Amino acid sequence: MSLISELIASLQILPGVGPKTAQRLTFHLLQKDPEGGQKLAETLALAIDQVGECDVCRTLTENNICKLCANPHRSDRQVCVVESPADIIHLESATDFNGRYFVLHGKLSPLDGVGPEALKLEKLVDLLSSPECHEMIIATGSTLEGETTAQYLAHLAEQGGIKATRLAHGVPLGGDLEYIDNSTLAHAFASRTNL
Repeated sequence: MSLISELIASLQILPGVGPKTAQRLTFHLLQKDPEGGQKLAETLALAIDQVGECDVCRTLTENNICKLCANPHRSDRQVCVVESPADIIHLESATDFNGRYFVLHGKLSPLDGVGPEALKLEKLVDLLSSPECHEMIIATGSTLEGETTAQYLAHLAEQGGIKATRLAHGVPLGGDLEYIDNSTLAHAFASRTNL
């Protein structure tokens, strides 16, 4: 296999990158931006070698403890549980949440053989057992697996005497009811709150 073919095939491991996109990226890097391609290769190799999980929350970091866990100004009263490190970035940019995070690196999926032990929840139990912790905010997706995970986490919180809350799902801000799918609308209607 030629180096060009190997690069095209290698780029296809990225989500959403098919053969055509991989080919376009390959020729762009080789023809138009070889310096950028070299920098990409070096940075990727360094990141793979040096990035690991935070010892506390399990997000990705270059250090043993990530900057959010190392921040003494963050509150220990709330722990927000997310599926991936990318979720933390979204929540940090969209909210004023000032508590702690815990990254599951997945969700429960019995059909795929992913049970609670695969999510390594021991560190979450440690966070929840802190005397300062009063609430676990469950921020998993609204898929069947996300809902299953949320139910399991709520049970875990209940066992520890911690309040469990779930992110609201439903009608988006500025959304018209006529454009919302039936399952989202049904979920929003069932989860309505008092004003």
